[in-house]
Amino acid sequence: MKDLLVLGKSGQLAQALARQAPEATFWGRAEADLSDPHGAAARIRDLRPGAIINAAAYTAVDRAETDAEAAAILNATAPGLLARAAADLGIPFLHVSTDYVFDGSGKVARAEDAPTAPLGVYGRTKLDGERKVAAAGGQWAVLRTSWVFSPDGANFVKTMLRLGAERDGINVVADQTGGPTEAGRIAAALLEMTRQMRNDRQKGGLYHFAGAPDISWAGFAREIFARAGLACRVNDIPSSNYPTPARRPVNSRLDCTRIARDFGIARPDWQADLGNVLKRLGHVA
Repeated sequence: MKDLLVLGKSGQLAQALARQAPEATFWGRAEADLSDPHGAAARIRDLRPGAIINAAAYTAVDRAETDAEAAAILNATAPGLLARAAADLGIPFLHVSTDYVFDGSGKVARAEDAPTAPLGVYGRTKLDGERKVAAAGGQWAVLRTSWVFSPDGANFVKTMLRLGAERDGINVVADQTGGPTEAGRIAAALLEMTRQMRNDRQKGGLYHFAGAPDISWAGFAREIFARAGLACRVNDIPSSNYPTPARRPVNSRLDCTRIARDFGIARPDWQADLGNVLKRLGHVA
C-alpha cells in the first residue's frame, strides 16, 4: 500500500507497521506534530493519501493524570480532526484505542457495545477520541487492544527480562487479567482491515482485538521467565499493594468475536508470539 499514511514512527505499533508495510509513508512529529492537530490535518489534505492508520497517541498512563491537556489533544482532539480530514478525502481512517475505556469490573470479556467507564485521564481521553473519530463523518474503524508487547520500545516483557536478570524474586500484580497482544499482530490486523475497507466502503466500526488466552500479569511474568530461562520467583500481590497514579482495569478481557465475524481476523496466540519476541531479543532458554 504505497498510498497508505501511518501517523507515528517511534512507537511499538508504528515500528511493527514499518516492518510489514515499508512502502507506506510514515509521519513522526517532524512531519506532522499532533500537538498542532489543525496543522497536521492540513498536511494530510495536501498529501491526499489513500488510507490512514493512526498509530500515534499519548500513552503515558500515569503522567496523563497531571498532563490532561496534552493527553486530550493527542488522544482526542487530533484523532477527531484527522478523521475529519480523511472523511473530506473520502478515505478510510483507522485508529487504535484501549481496554482502559472500561472500568474493569466483573469477570466476563467486554464486547464493543458494553458500557464504558474509564478510571483515569488516559482512558477518558482515548474514549473521547473514539467518539470524535466515529462522529467525523467518513469511513472509520477503531481497534481497541490491550497489554501490547514487542521487541521494540518499553513494555512489560522487556521490563520483566531486565528485572528477572537482576533479582531472585519480584512482586507482580495477580488480580488484573487481560490478553497480551504482540504489536506485529495488531499491525497485521490493521493492514488487513485497511485492505478490506478500501474494497468495501460499508466496512468499519468499533472492534476489539487481543491475544489469547487471557492471563494475569503475574502469570504472564512467570511465562516470560520460564521461556527466557530466568530463575526469578514471582510473588503474587493484589493491585492495592502496587499503587499507581492512574488506576488500572482489573478486568481487561476483550470479546473479539466481532472482528473475526466481519474481517476474518482471529485472536492471536500470545504464547507463540512471546516465543518469537524472546528469540528476537536473544532471551530464549
